[in-house]
Amino acid sequence: MKRWILGGVLLATGCKTAPSEDQCKQLQDHLVDLEFKKAGATATGPMKAQIANQKQAVSSAIATEFLEACTKKTARSRIECALSANDLDAVAKCDEAK
Repeated sequence: MKRWILGGVLLATGCKTAPSEDQCKQLQDHLVDLEFKKAGATATGPMKAQIANQKQAVSSAIATEFLEACTKKTARSRIECALSANDLDAVAKCDEAK
């Protein structure tokens, strides 16, 4: 999952219209949510807290590397596209559109 999140969206190089750190943090959270959704990790009650903890662990594990690549190597337009995506296939299409 970590490789996909870092590699899937962050293909642009040297952008003049770099996203803000806040946008990148939002994207990171969004991508983690989409990954968990794709894996079928939705629950209520006691499982909801456990899934939230797992999402936080994944986010923490990739945070530094993701934010650096996102803010320095990704176009703002790709971030905005990915943030509006409802699933990982739609996120992938953000990389195809140029």
